[in-house]
Amino acid sequence: MTPVKPEREYFLDSIRAWLMLLGVPFHVSLIYSSQQWTVNSANASLWLTLFNEFIHSFRMQVFFVISGYFSYMLYLRYQPLRWLKVRAERVGIPFLAAIPLITLPQFFMLKNLSAKFSGWPEYSDYQRYNTLVWELISHLWFLLVLLLLTASGMFIFAVLKKHQQRLSQLTLTWPRIFVALACSVVVWGLFRRLLLWQAPQLLMDGLFNIAVMQTLFYLPFFVLGAIAWTNPAAKALFVRPHPVLWTGAVVLFIAYHFNQQYSAGDGWLYELDALISTGMGLCMLNVCYSCGHRFLNRASPRISYLVNASLFIYLVHHPLTLIFGLFVMPHIPGDTTGFFTGLLFVFGLSFLLYEIHRRIPVLRFLFSGKK
Repeated sequence: MTPVKPEREYFLDSIRAWLMLLGVPFHVSLIYSSQQWTVNSANASLWLTLFNEFIHSFRMQVFFVISGYFSYMLYLRYQPLRWLKVRAERVGIPFLAAIPLITLPQFFMLKNLSAKFSGWPEYSDYQRYNTLVWELISHLWFLLVLLLLTASGMFIFAVLKKHQQRLSQLTLTWPRIFVALACSVVVWGLFRRLLLWQAPQLLMDGLFNIAVMQTLFYLPFFVLGAIAWTNPAAKALFVRPHPVLWTGAVVLFIAYHFNQQYSAGDGWLYELDALISTGMGLCMLNVCYSCGHRFLNRASPRISYLVNASLFIYLVHHPLTLIFGLFVMPHIPGDTTGFFTGLLFVFGLSFLLYEIHRRIPVLRFLFSGKK
């Protein structure tokens, strides 16, 4: 008998694509928020600050759960080394290609056309190195984290596969999930405090911050996604609307906002941020999964187009947002008008570049990793 192929879960593809595309309104609203960024408007907008914080409070946590889900699914389909090669190509090639083609020109644009690096001649060698790490990785940080999670998946997924039968029968509830991830955040926070005490300079290092601290923070979400593939009851739990979690998302977002506005970096800002963001991510996981399963779980040419375009749009939108902020934003009165103009500017050019790139085979390969 021919094995029945599992039905494609369109809603997860759709959620992942929309989370990627949310990077555009996130960065455009960042210009008009109270957060200090490369480019800021003269007056901060309260609603755009709240909008920006809301996106940032949950987006990547949900993204890495879905990434763990699909990564483990492919791991079970391929031999481990074949899986590693496929995943490294799909993630690593766009990451490496985007540095010389996107973030390096972006760095020179900011260096020559903004005041961000006005003291560059006086920078020490280490300051220049660290600045280049931050600027060249820039918005590509999640690809580096995904590469490192993929590498760790060679060990983690082997353990999950070995205990797959037990995991498939594991009873997961939202309280258990919250407690497990809260414990991981506490360990992460203790590790950060230890570094702050013994080696505070490491926390200022761009490569260490992204490759170690960010990877460790998102690792539990990645593993949770993998477990959801193994445990059907867990996936059913995610897609079933839970009013308490929806209410919790509101409460936790209020806490997130006040922590961002009133906590200080030399206090407990980052530890509280990690704890609140973890809870917010889990609450919004239920919101995204349940709404996506209800409204997006179907084949659609438009959704397929967005799914295919989402990574490229994310890669190119960041320098386009900075161009808008440097040259267009100062001439637009009003934050709300500027925000929606920025969305049209960035999305319009991003989709135009996407249509150009998909007609050039070498660019399709560089920005998707697909031969």
